[in-house]
Amino acid sequence: MSGTHQEPNYMAVFYSLTVLTALEIGVAYMRFLPLLIMGLALIILALVKAFLVGMYFMHLKFEKRTLGIIALTPLILCTLLIIALLPDLTGTNRKSEKVADAQVQPEKEIQPAQAQ
Repeated sequence: MSGTHQEPNYMAVFYSLTVLTALEIGVAYMRFLPLLIMGLALIILALVKAFLVGMYFMHLKFEKRTLGIIALTPLILCTLLIIALLPDLTGTNRKSEKVADAQVQPEKEIQPAQAQ
């Protein structure tokens, strides 16, 4: 760690995390919210909680900026990966013609060749 620092109030951070968790549970049970808004709210709450844990319990608040950037890099990469994979999740259900035909007309059983 870089020098001495004042000890953070861990109980305040704990209570903040408890309130954020209660908010997440409340948002999850709000069935009248559109799914997109509910998802965004849950993502934002999770990011705030991760920020608090990283800053206080992992002591990143008291480290050099470089270590914070190193800790933030996986979040950026994960976000880019999710954005890159979204077209695969939102595409239409594509089936080949053979698969579609096989579901409509089952194949006939193949009879074994009779020995002569």
